[in-house]
Amino acid sequence: MKRLFLAGLIGAGIMVLASCGGQQQQQQAVVEEDTTSVEDLIPRDRTIYGICGESSAMNTLELLTDAGDTLSLNITRAMEAGQVFGGFEAGDRIAVLPNKEKTAATMVVNLSVLLGDWVMPNPLDGSSEVGIRIKEGGIAESIDQGSIIYLTWRLFNGQLEILSVREGGGDQEELNLYKILALGPDTLAYKTITQNREEEETFEYSRWKEKPQVDLHGLELEEAENFLNDI
Repeated sequence: MKRLFLAGLIGAGIMVLASCGGQQQQQQAVVEEDTTSVEDLIPRDRTIYGICGESSAMNTLELLTDAGDTLSLNITRAMEAGQVFGGFEAGDRIAVLPNKEKTAATMVVNLSVLLGDWVMPNPLDGSSEVGIRIKEGGIAESIDQGSIIYLTWRLFNGQLEILSVREGGGDQEELNLYKILALGPDTLAYKTITQNREEEETFEYSRWKEKPQVDLHGLELEEAENFLNDI
């Protein structure tokens, strides 16, 4: 009887140990499977920045990256898809969205052309011009409009992100995403990215140019000088 009792205790102990070991293995398996972090769920920006090199050609962009690499990117497909914005020349600062192999570009944005003051007629009455100032370092500013204050801008995976604060909205910041439609020496156009087409809004800007000064009689200064010389 004692032997049977002892054997029963040993068997029970083995079952308990086996059960605990199984639970530990299950817990370990759960820990090993749950390896996804919050950072892995956040999309990563694949944009590469650099300077356009002198070896660039019609269908090839040589990019001297900020990381110190030199890439030769085929831009044929980007050009066919209308995804080369602002063109490029040697010395221009360029933002590129490359393929996985970094052998071709799916999108090219000339930052040297993008920077500057962009204005359009005031949507309320058209009597004045309002716009956005895109500056180096990701800084954005409003031009002659108090209803919206632009703060920052950046390119993120080919999208233009602009952070702003609206009048009457307190200090709550608003982040809007835009798709670039056109970019040239005197033209910038982009539209809001939204799932509701009715909420889409297109912004069409022209490069801000200083207006000629006019004297009190409505004559431009150069015309006024010619008028005085003829007297």
